[in-house]
Amino acid sequence: MRLLTERGETLSCAESLTAGLVAATVADTPGASAVLLGGVVAYAPRLKVELLGVPAELIDRVGTVDPAVAVALAEGVRARTGSTWALSTTGVAGPGPSEGKPAGTVHVAVAGPTGTVTRALRLTGTREEVRRRTVDELLGWACSVVSDCG
Repeated sequence: MRLLTERGETLSCAESLTAGLVAATVADTPGASAVLLGGVVAYAPRLKVELLGVPAELIDRVGTVDPAVAVALAEGVRARTGSTWALSTTGVAGPGPSEGKPAGTVHVAVAGPTGTVTRALRLTGTREEVRRRTVDELLGWACSVVSDCG
């Protein structure tokens, strides 16, 4: 958070799997209001398309649990909020599979001034643990992406 504040950069989030936990975790950090612009929780595929601009054809072709969808979510929220950086999450928290993918299948993305990167996570645990670990993994990874981009 300090680095983004020093640079005058901002952050937004597009969350499916985590349903707002990324933004809430960022907001728990003192000084978050200088950086966090906001976010969109888009659980339903229709909202991913309507609110964040994820191509409907992409969801029809690959489903919602896919790295390309994570990229589209991050880029969509970044474009709509005008943030410097955007984070996204999509995946299967469990307890069972969804879209033919096992629980713990997660895709996250970071979109920024130099492009968008994505990362696949294979997590285990309860639904709550998968969601919490997704937040922890994403925020830790995003810090390294943001630091490398400066």
